[in-house]
Amino acid sequence: MRVKICGLIQAEQAVAIANLGATALGFICVPASPRYVTSEEIREIVAQLPENIDKVGVFAHSSIPEISQIVRDTGLTCVQLHGDESPEFCSLLRESLPNIQIIKALRVRSIEHLAQVSDYTKYIDTLLLDAYHPQQLGGTGQTLDWQILEQFQPSCPWLLAGGLTPDNVVTALNQVKPDGIDLSSGVEIQPGDKDLNKVALLFEKLGKWKALSLE
Repeated sequence: MRVKICGLIQAEQAVAIANLGATALGFICVPASPRYVTSEEIREIVAQLPENIDKVGVFAHSSIPEISQIVRDTGLTCVQLHGDESPEFCSLLRESLPNIQIIKALRVRSIEHLAQVSDYTKYIDTLLLDAYHPQQLGGTGQTLDWQILEQFQPSCPWLLAGGLTPDNVVTALNQVKPDGIDLSSGVEIQPGDKDLNKVALLFEKLGKWKALSLE
């Protein structure tokens, strides 16, 4: 189970969350976001993280040269596209950054939105499904309609996002079968300031869920 904690802005918290068991940490590269971090700040945090953890830069409506420059400057190992990027954009980004993982986030309003998934899967490594919000790209605390995802089986790995918390994550995992989960606001005190007690509770609940799943 891949566990991505997104919207990190503090090095100490990033290191602590990595030690608690996260497999990926996300850094928001969208200046309008309250969780935005600069390239210099990302580089300083990434330098303190274990090599085996994915360092994900989250972009929206950025150009390929801009994304490529930030990746080179920071040591990011993965790019998450959270805007309206097309499959063609993903293909061109793959050409520009052949050794970097690509996650494409889709904000899902209804089951009809899932039809576009197949257009992306051959150009990306991982899909991320988030809740739709008309003004915000992510970190809204809103959940998806998990019922429409019960039979969802794309041809690439996928992460469930949108309003996940330590309190509802087991329910979500029992209802749908993602390859991983992505949390931000569900483990925060305020935007960017993570609640390490909530993160620890998350991994405690995931550990118990995994143990029960193996029985």
